[in-house]
Amino acid sequence: MTDNVIVTWHDSYSVGIKVIDEQHMALIKLTNKLFASCMSGHERSQADSIFLQVINEVVDYVGYHFSTEERIMEKINYPEYKAHKKEHVSFVKEVLIKVEEFNFGRNNTALTFVYYLRDWILQHIAVNDKKLGSYILEKKRSGELRQIVLKVKKDENTNKMVIE
Repeated sequence: MTDNVIVTWHDSYSVGIKVIDEQHMALIKLTNKLFASCMSGHERSQADSIFLQVINEVVDYVGYHFSTEERIMEKINYPEYKAHKKEHVSFVKEVLIKVEEFNFGRNNTALTFVYYLRDWILQHIAVNDKKLGSYILEKKRSGELRQIVLKVKKDENTNKMVIE
């Protein structure tokens, strides 16, 4: 861990699915951006403001990433779809609770949140996403799965990327 980096992408995190790996790399970059905001040395009010801006980016990107994974799981009839999606929902709820606690100054510092985010992402990749990646790669090897096509578009109202 260097001064403004809490986690560095390593090939061992790869699940073998390009779009998912690219999104995981983006999540790690956002986690490092959050960490850098905590370590910025700005006054607390300015640091908190920067942190909240970045956390909004994280929440938006997590939604985009989870919808990507969930659409893939639906398209391939992934047998563990419900359990995997439940993990996503649980994480989003926990993030929203932690952000609310942060906003009200309760039991949660920005740095504590960054460590939580890092640990959850790496654990989720190591267990659930690796399992999904292995399943997809096995289906491709066996010829049962050729290509997964996702439609990505920009939501006109929010200007955010969405998966159809």
